[in-house]
Amino acid sequence: MRYVDEFRQAHLARGLAGAIAREADPERQYRLMEFCGGHTHAIFRHGIQDLMPENVHFLHGPGCPVCVLPMGRVDHAIQLVERHDVILCTYGDMLRVPGRGRGTLLKIKAEGGDVRMVYSTLDALRIARDNPRREVVFFAIGFETTAPATAVALSQARAEGLENFSVFCNHVLTPAAMRGLLASSSGPVSIDGFLGPAHVSAIIGSRPYEFVAREFRRPVVIAGFEPLDIMQSVFMLVRQLNAGRHEVENEYTRVVTREGNAKAQALVSEVFGVRHAFEWRGLGQVPRSALRIKEGYGAHDAERRFTVFSRGNPPDARGCECPSILRGVKKPTDCKLFGRGCSPDHPIGACMVSSEGACAAYWRYRRFRRPSVVAESPAVL
Repeated sequence: MRYVDEFRQAHLARGLAGAIAREADPERQYRLMEFCGGHTHAIFRHGIQDLMPENVHFLHGPGCPVCVLPMGRVDHAIQLVERHDVILCTYGDMLRVPGRGRGTLLKIKAEGGDVRMVYSTLDALRIARDNPRREVVFFAIGFETTAPATAVALSQARAEGLENFSVFCNHVLTPAAMRGLLASSSGPVSIDGFLGPAHVSAIIGSRPYEFVAREFRRPVVIAGFEPLDIMQSVFMLVRQLNAGRHEVENEYTRVVTREGNAKAQALVSEVFGVRHAFEWRGLGQVPRSALRIKEGYGAHDAERRFTVFSRGNPPDARGCECPSILRGVKKPTDCKLFGRGCSPDHPIGACMVSSEGACAAYWRYRRFRRPSVVAESPAVL
């Protein structure tokens, strides 16, 4: 199997759309949060929202690691370049995320700062080897999906004695964010069920979400990224809700297991511990929601080696609704800046910068122009 065409068949999508319409109770509303930004883009890329009954709603959650990173952490990365003249290596999305005063790493690079885009942690290690007299810092970001790669880099740097290489660690944890959403006191968030993230679950498995069903009585269905994956997962959630069930189910069985990738988990556990708390854009301080580098790898921890991490987190740009969008309280089109100064070419908020951000998805697939133009967007049917 090619694992793509088989999950994009129009006649099966029509059948699933009909099954969801028959299963959905017209007397109730179904508010389903797709946690992963990849799901958000898939929903709009394939026109899945337009195949749903009017009472089935998608809420866009904090499943974009670039989007949830608070502005202060971007400021810290900028300080590393400005004050310590390090070579800062980072993934492409981070270059345009605004910090204080809308400063970005891309602007710092344009002003002469040594900021380099990399495709993997191996690139950052190579740069450190090639520049033994310069400090090289890798700006590590992502959910549990990318943490193993950072752990490999730290392990390799220690084994090689690569003293000029360190990591600015910003890896965050999905289950803790789900708890933060459901226990949030910062605004009304009505979530009936979750489309569980696929890439993250390939690493951690489905078991870590069981507290959502047990403690908060919300169903979770781990969903793949293809249109039939998402539609089948919606059907499973609607069916659970109608039956009054709240369980963790796995639609993405071709990739995800209950236990996850034990080798990757062991590597992450060897290198990282869990922070007491970490600030997320939109959620505030979330307990035990991010990774920290363990003492044994402290020589490669940028937060230990450089003293620039003390300025706090400034508020988002005035009028920017990224925090509310990340909690599922508002949609991108509820933001007054959306399309009026904030666009992919000139992003004001992080949700417009990242390729996984909800605002970027709305813009790319023209969800803000209804009804005639939306009909032109690519759909599964």
